[in-house]
Amino acid sequence: MKGLLAFVFGAAVGAAATALLTPTTGPELRERIKLILQKRGIIAANDIDELVEMIASEVEGSK
Repeated sequence: MKGLLAFVFGAAVGAAATALLTPTTGPELRERIKLILQKRGIIAANDIDELVEMIASEVEGSK
């Protein structure tokens, strides 16, 4: 079960990172990521903003 959870989290982070590298504005992209995570039930609604900001800062830091 722990491996599956790690895989799902990794897939979500990978998908979000890919989405962040597409040619859209930051706010539009963050909103898209939030909607995707909410639809798939990957993370609770109140934790989404924190996760999206963490992913965005990681991607922006790697550029």
